[in-house]
Amino acid sequence: MRVGVVDLGTNSTRLLVADVDGEHVDEISRRSAITRLGEGVDERRKLLPLPVARVRNALSDYRRELEQLGAERVLAIGTSAVRDAENGEAFLGEIEWSYGFATRLVSGDEEAELTRRGVANGRAVSDDTLVLDVGGGSTELITAAERTSIDVGSVRLTERHLLSDPPTPEELAAAARTVRAELPPLDAGDAIGVAGTVTTLAALDLGGYDPGRAHGHRLSREAVGALLERLASLPLAERRKLPGLEPGRAPVIVGGALVVREVLDRYGLDALEASERDLLHGAALEAAKLPEPMEGDAPPGAYTCC
Repeated sequence: MRVGVVDLGTNSTRLLVADVDGEHVDEISRRSAITRLGEGVDERRKLLPLPVARVRNALSDYRRELEQLGAERVLAIGTSAVRDAENGEAFLGEIEWSYGFATRLVSGDEEAELTRRGVANGRAVSDDTLVLDVGGGSTELITAAERTSIDVGSVRLTERHLLSDPPTPEELAAAARTVRAELPPLDAGDAIGVAGTVTTLAALDLGGYDPGRAHGHRLSREAVGALLERLASLPLAERRKLPGLEPGRAPVIVGGALVVREVLDRYGLDALEASERDLLHGAALEAAKLPEPMEGDAPPGAYTCC
């Protein structure tokens, strides 16, 4: 079955179109747009009109591609920013009504489980492997025994602490303390990192973004530390020009890299492996279970979101 998955993330809105056969996910197309849905959510606890408009613009493009590629089921999932916003469920209702996508608000634990399923699709993942997903609003830490979601992400850290351009040593130190205070005790033998922060760091380490090269690339702890130091030393205008760094991600990449460094330090890990398979691939398995879409009334809250 051909399915589509939309990840309504805090920093980016992502699309995966894939063929699902049992537990196997075969990727057909993947796209991402920096939409900053979580902008201001940490302070105001609401999804604001401008970020919502950016998401809707991306979804209009995605719906056309989904129709062209013949997706039979489409699942849009809301994560950290939607969870934290008072109008998050109304926003999902509007998305469901406007675009015809099934929607689901996932908890942090559910997000972690879907991410691990996505990473494990097509490869073995040992019980003591830490799967790290640094999002915009939250970070997921997943092993076979532990699934933890902490309210620390690249956007949240940036809005709370990294206010100067470039950030000051004092701001970086305060952000690092915030991350360290949230990291739980766990045992990990190695690590796999997913989503935009980690794949961007892999691209910067490689000198440019190529999904084929980024997937499976190992980032040493020393390399992550060096990248963080370099990124934090540059003003935003200079970061935007770096090969391998999407300009829209430049404002929050320092916060994301800082989370990765603190995780590697906290758990004594020498490196992590970048993976292009992630939450989207786990959610594709759920999309394949959806019933056939039907015409119906507007969900509660539609058009009252923002």
